[in-house]
Amino acid sequence: MLATALLATAIVTTDHAVLRASPRDSAPQQAQLWQGELLEVRGERLDYLQVWDHRRERGGFVKASQVKRTGLTPAEAPQLLGVLRFIREAPGAEALGIGVAAAWLQAAPAESVRGAEGSEALEALGTLAQRLAQRANGANGANAKSATVSAHLEVASRYGVKFTSYEQEGRMRICYDGEAFRRVLAMPSTPQQQARAALALTQAECTDPALKAQQLHDLNLWRAAVLDRPAGKDLPGYLKNKLALRRVAVFSTLAYEQARFGEAGEMAAQRALAEFTSVQRAELLEEDQAAYNDAAMQANAVRWAAVGLAPEAPSSARASIVTAAGRPGETCVLLVDAKHGAEQPLARRCTYALVWPQSATLNREGNALTLAVQPLAGWRELWVFRRQGGQWRVDVLPPAALQPGLGYAEFAGWVPGGQQVLVAREARGEGRYRRSYEVVALDTLLTQKQSGEADALGPFQRWSDPWWKKMSVSVR
Repeated sequence: MLATALLATAIVTTDHAVLRASPRDSAPQQAQLWQGELLEVRGERLDYLQVWDHRRERGGFVKASQVKRTGLTPAEAPQLLGVLRFIREAPGAEALGIGVAAAWLQAAPAESVRGAEGSEALEALGTLAQRLAQRANGANGANAKSATVSAHLEVASRYGVKFTSYEQEGRMRICYDGEAFRRVLAMPSTPQQQARAALALTQAECTDPALKAQQLHDLNLWRAAVLDRPAGKDLPGYLKNKLALRRVAVFSTLAYEQARFGEAGEMAAQRALAEFTSVQRAELLEEDQAAYNDAAMQANAVRWAAVGLAPEAPSSARASIVTAAGRPGETCVLLVDAKHGAEQPLARRCTYALVWPQSATLNREGNALTLAVQPLAGWRELWVFRRQGGQWRVDVLPPAALQPGLGYAEFAGWVPGGQQVLVAREARGEGRYRRSYEVVALDTLLTQKQSGEADALGPFQRWSDPWWKKMSVSVR
């Protein structure tokens, strides 16, 4: 009886364990149990344990080999932590790991929970919960895999682990709310633990799409503060790279948001570019290559925010750009010269996107001008003003013919003669990624030559704009 009292709790260790009415394999089935579920042990008969399921408010018998018994005493805490360390690296055992983590938190002395072991257990708990959410996002339909994951999510929720769900692109995304990682950041933890917690808490894909602009901006400010907490000097190179890439994403978004709010986004844009250039390519994991390209597009999309506005130049015979307010929230771009002022411009186009006047570049012949315009945080387009038959027209070159995601199209140089412009494009969307360098005809805006490498095109070798080569991260 003393032994039974000391081992009064059991954690189910396998899926599809059966709670039976009596201690026989042929006995009627009371319920189906899942890994990680907690049962109260009330006795033992043959090779079965007599248990009580508090959630279902039902008693029965379960095979002793399908559960792990524990008394939740301080003496058992080291053993539970050892089991947790093993399960943390076992895909598919997330619900069981969460149950073991909860058991350790209850069994361990208070000083252990507040110390290094507590940080380790909480990080493991967060890692398991996050991986379970990822499994749920990968499960489809009402198949067996989806049913198992749903049961595991329910088990985790009984331990107080919270998940949120958002609709994105017609699908539901499940995300862990990150409470364990927040506690890791607040506790005495190692730099690597803090770095992993910061990365887990700042995932863009787990952003509530219903947030308003100011709420999203506040969230990104919080993310920036979280990402600045880990001490980079004590981290391995690959983890430094992961942090730098995430900071690029956050600070480039902040630069865009600050510019939209009429604030100076210059420092945030400079920080995004600095973080991108700090990435050590030799330490970049293969799994981070896509994130590296995405960071390049995000930093490049807002790089004009890092360049201050030049003082307005006096009117001259050569065409230039001025901006004026349109309807509420709208910016109108006016092409003017000495004879055509803002009242009667050579060309006019209005947009709700961000206009970067400092990017305006006129060719030597004076018959074409390019301008960077950014409608979204990670998407920048190239406006091309062209003079044709004595009239000016404005056309837009997007990063790609895709649903806007991440990307940029940017001016890279003028080809002498006034007939061609060099354009660099990079985009990811609809499951595709592409980077190209193009020679574009000004009369039709059709691509005449293109390559995946700038050095492979003669016009890029001879006529690339020096400022573009200095500032852009397109060539990397």
